[in-house]
Amino acid sequence: MSKTQWIIVRDWLSTDPRHYQIAVLSTLILLGVFHFGFELPWWHVVGCVGSTLTTQALADKVLGRPFDLRSPLISALSLTILLRTGSVTLSIAAGVLAISSKYILRWNGKHIFNPANFGLVVLSTLFSAAWISPGQWGQAPFFALLLLSLGGVVTGKAKRWDVSLALLGSYAVLVFARALWLGDPMTIPVHQMQSGALLIFAFFMISDPKTTPDARGGRLIYAPIVAIIGFTIQFGFYNSAGIILGLILTAPFVPLIDRVFKNHQYVWPRHKSSETNPASNINKETNHASFIPAE
Repeated sequence: MSKTQWIIVRDWLSTDPRHYQIAVLSTLILLGVFHFGFELPWWHVVGCVGSTLTTQALADKVLGRPFDLRSPLISALSLTILLRTGSVTLSIAAGVLAISSKYILRWNGKHIFNPANFGLVVLSTLFSAAWISPGQWGQAPFFALLLLSLGGVVTGKAKRWDVSLALLGSYAVLVFARALWLGDPMTIPVHQMQSGALLIFAFFMISDPKTTPDARGGRLIYAPIVAIIGFTIQFGFYNSAGIILGLILTAPFVPLIDRVFKNHQYVWPRHKSSETNPASNINKETNHASFIPAE
């Protein structure tokens, strides 16, 4: 590979936040299998990945759009991490539901629900043989620090670190206030804030730039609402997946928030070389590839 080609590939990989998210989610799956000892059947992985990519490919073909595997792959990896079922049919159904939702349930050119969140909640609600498994990640301090570091990189690239921090800050206020109210030792809320599932949710689900409010002001209002509803479901209704349920319940309010706090919709960065001759995209002064925003 020539130096010019290497520069283009390097910049292409480093510019789009989806590349970081795919790398981190894949690493988490490997950690889950080899470090935490998750029982992750191969057919579940193949079912989630195959159904999401196939659904996206078919929908793009119908709409006459170029197929891009990155977004559906992120949804597939999220489903692989959080969904548990003993049926390959349900694994496939989760992927189909997730991707279909972003083509069908739209408002003002923006899909309403996070695809993986939609597939998880709908499938676990309709079928007793499918469930969300947030407790499998435990509350290890080292793992929490690792997630904070990796999640910070991903949300920083997507410019959505604000919603992640607002969610975690709001949730922390609630769990510490609950501990003070009940007279519990502070080690309990500290332990709760180290939840691997909570951190995965904060950095890899609610931070989806395509489904969060467009403006920072809207995101700083939206995140505490998700935290309050998720906290209520978890501790008022004793459902450990409360924060995941909180996201799908509050997602329909995002269009309303966008009407109040206006800003441009997020677009994934698109490398200029995908449309033209790669060699022509090298800036002769900086020796770096250039990028244009996706439409």
